[in-house]
Formats: sequence, C-alpha cells, structure tokens
Amino acid sequence: MDATQAIEDILPPFVSGAWLDRHRHEVIIADARWYLNGSSGRAAFDSGHIPHAVFVDLDTCLSGESGARGLNPLPSPAVFARGMSSLGVGDDSTVIAYDDAGGVIAARLVWMLRALGKRAALLDGGIAAWSGPLERESVHPAPAHFTAVPWPEESLVHAEDLESWTGIVIDARTTERFDGSLQLPTDPQAGHIPGAVNVPCRENLDSAGRLLPAAEVREAFASAGVQDGSAVVSYCGSGITACHNLLALEHVGLGRGRLYPGSWSEYARDPQRVAQR
Repeated sequence: MDATQAIEDILPPFVSGAWLDRHRHEVIIADARWYLNGSSGRAAFDSGHIPHAVFVDLDTCLSGESGARGLNPLPSPAVFARGMSSLGVGDDSTVIAYDDAGGVIAARLVWMLRALGKRAALLDGGIAAWSGPLERESVHPAPAHFTAVPWPEESLVHAEDLESWTGIVIDARTTERFDGSLQLPTDPQAGHIPGAVNVPCRENLDSAGRLLPAAEVREAFASAGVQDGSAVVSYCGSGITACHNLLALEHVGLGRGRLYPGSWSEYARDPQRVAQR
C-alpha cells in the first residue's frame, strides 16, 4: 500500500491526534498560528511546534492586501500557489493544519485547500492534541509544484450578491460582536449583516478545543435554521474564523456552505450598508 492509498480517499475536515500520529510521515503538517492582537505566530512556532511542521504565514500566504475587499481578502491564486509551493505543498499533497485556538485560525488554510479540491484537514484540538514532544528546529522543504487556479465561484458569495441571497447567512463571531455590544477597533460598524444569525464558531468546541459531538454541532446549526441541504453563507470579522463554521458544517454532514471572504470588514466599511443590532 503506497502513501496515497494509506490515507482515506475522502479525508474528513477534522482528524484526531491519533490519526496524525499514524499518518505523520505521509502528510505535510502546517502550523497556522496567528493572533488578532498582533502577537507573532512565527514566534509561537519557533518556541515549539509539532515535529516536521512548516509555518504558514496567514498574512502573506493566506490573505491578499487589505483594502476595499476587507482586512484579509483571499490572495490571488498565484500568491497562494507560490506560498504553498515554498512550503513543499504540491498538487497531490495532503495537509494537516493546526493552531492553538481550536482550529478557528488554521481553518482558513484547510478551507482554501479543500475549496480547490485538495486533501486537507484540521487537527482536532490543535497543538494540544499532539501527545508527543514538540521541536524548535525548522524544516526547509524543497519547493513543490502547486498549480494556480481561480477560486471556485460556487464556494464564494460576494457583498454584491448578499441582497439577492435567499439562503441562510451565519456569523461566526462572538455574540457580543454580533449584537453590537462589543465593537473592536477593526470593526467599521457595530452589529451584523441584516438577517444574519449567530453561530459563534468557538461554541462548537469543548473546553479542550475539540469539536463537540456531531449531534451537538448539528443542534447548534439547527437553532440557526440550518438543516440538511440548506444553502449557507458563512462570514466573520474578516473571513478567517468563518471557515471553521464551514468545515464544521461539512464534518457533521450538513453540506458545504459558501464563504463571504470580505466578511464584516468589507460589508460594514460601506456607510450605505446599515448594520443590524
């Protein structure tokens, strides 16, 4: 059995630490730690990471330039391809990504790869799910061939599409940011997109940062009106943690939703768009 056959053809969006231990030599492990407060993900990586992991810089590999399309728009296909190639991620690679926040940050990388039809999953529970020792040495992989292809429009919804969207819009931010009682400096307005419902992505995790049992996750989505086959758009502050809700939806069998990449940082910057509270 070769390395490709050793991994399930259909890789679920979340895998356990035990799974990673069994397959660690067949996959690329990606450390995608990043912090909204400006702390250095690279410094966290250098202080200790899962053996043989590569560090993925969200700002340079997973985001385009901040501007009219929001704080963390999707990068161009060419930028993403170059970033993946430099980390040794090729067209046929399998990537397991983690962070130290229950996967709500690393979900961005996993969603991007899965949207392009690549094999990628989150390490459920993040770095804490790894039972072995950590290391400080950095690996320097040989560049791999990663083909630049357009982001699939069937996986996205843009600001101009929201008025005609007839499905469900879910907001992955905290309840306080959703209802407008908390406005971060990065939030152009307080509140949420009119008609959206709140499904805080971090509430789908237990105290150890692992995804709750599927029945509980499905119940949380059901309370927002999401059922099997529902058309769903997920957004957050800038299109990062929204990806965690999309992976959770898929993992519990509720289908693949769409990402609004610009999220609140794009939507609310237009003064003609009035926030709901």
